[in-house]
Amino acid sequence: MPEYPNRQFLDFEQPIKVLYEEIEKLKQTAEKSKIDMSDSIQKLQDAIIDKRREITEHLTPWQRVQLSRHPDRPYTLKYIDNIFTDFVELHGDRNVKDDKAMVGGFAQLNGETVMVIGQQKGNNTKMRQLRNFGMANPEGYRKALRLMRLAEKFNKPVITLVDTPGAFPGLEAEERGQGEAIARNIYEMIRLKVPIIVVIIGEGASGGAFGIGVGDRTLMMENTWYTVISPESCSSILWRSWDKKEVAAEQLRLTATDMKGFGLVDEIVNEPLGGAHWSYTEAADILKTFLEKNIKELKSIDPQTRVNNRIEKYGKMGFWEELIVDSTEEQ
Repeated sequence: MPEYPNRQFLDFEQPIKVLYEEIEKLKQTAEKSKIDMSDSIQKLQDAIIDKRREITEHLTPWQRVQLSRHPDRPYTLKYIDNIFTDFVELHGDRNVKDDKAMVGGFAQLNGETVMVIGQQKGNNTKMRQLRNFGMANPEGYRKALRLMRLAEKFNKPVITLVDTPGAFPGLEAEERGQGEAIARNIYEMIRLKVPIIVVIIGEGASGGAFGIGVGDRTLMMENTWYTVISPESCSSILWRSWDKKEVAAEQLRLTATDMKGFGLVDEIVNEPLGGAHWSYTEAADILKTFLEKNIKELKSIDPQTRVNNRIEKYGKMGFWEELIVDSTEEQ
């Protein structure tokens, strides 16, 4: 992780930035005056930990949305680097082209071969443009499906890492069948005969997320969101302005706690104090533990039973009420 001053801070992280600035001043003073400032610096470093803990304990839904988009937050390839070994990226959908917004390939997880697939946003302006800000085209979803079928052929578990503001909404994407590609993935994933673990590592927006989001287990990292529409878009539709995005974030019930309560995700993966962007290795180590546990559990289940359980799981999602009408009453 980059240290201050290269680290970027959100508005509610400014108190931490102030503490970092004080540390920098003490370091400069110590260097010039040759006075030992280590005790004062250590106290400020401890204060940073306390402030990170305080911020983490009082996050609003909108602040969690902001953390999920943090410029320093680890993306799919960073998790792959820190969790897996021997990653071999596979390219192309064998039809149109290789979509850089969707990455995937075989990798080793503690000696076991798995197929890992995820959306990649890019960590600077040039890479964000190359990766299309993590918004996949139809060929991206078709590439993902090709890799899932390859994993099924060799009986290897599938792990998908979801982090997208949505599928690319451009005209050319619709012309090439964006909706059909996502629907096909949902249909095929529900009956894939190998274990599937889905992890929301950042933004989980709409069909763009669900296109690689059907699995036996769905894990959601602590400071992420998962819903049908972004708070900004919801605000613009309901109030004709983005000014109500914080209200929309609250009303959409999009946090990991909300999703767990609704039964839409199975487990919440804790993050380092203040968010995953504070320690890539710690965030990856925590997630790795969850992945290992779930793969072990899922592999012990018969494939057909696993598929039946998956179908039943998604069939039960949602809330509804049955209204019983007495047929003898007058209409």
